[in-house]
Amino acid sequence: QVQLVESGGGLVQDGGSLRLSCAASGRTFSVSVMGWFRQAPGKEREFVAATSWSGGGTQYADSVKGRIAISRDNAKTMVYLQMNSLKPEDTAVYYCAADLGKYYRGSLDFPGLYAYWGQGTQVTVSS
Repeated sequence: QVQLVESGGGLVQDGGSLRLSCAASGRTFSVSVMGWFRQAPGKEREFVAATSWSGGGTQYADSVKGRIAISRDNAKTMVYLQMNSLKPEDTAVYYCAADLGKYYRGSLDFPGLYAYWGQGTQVTVSS
């Protein structure tokens, strides 16, 4: 079991920046991938970014490339999402997700890959 807690969300103006954090606890030594997803009102949950310690590397959604960067600590206890040049369409609840004990050969962008989820943190970008 892994527990995930997100923090760092808030209200920011168009063009502003935020840094989200995700703290993992429990069987963190077994974590093989951590990622960020987001869900806007009335829309499906969508992939933002992910980083794997076991194949797959680091991946980003096309919509955020060049504006958002995912980083992590080597202890597998923290993952961060630095978001710059934010736009109103980035407004959503952002969720941290993790999976354990697997090797990945392909895409990390589908929610079904992840067994553990945080409660989410709200990001609102005002125009």
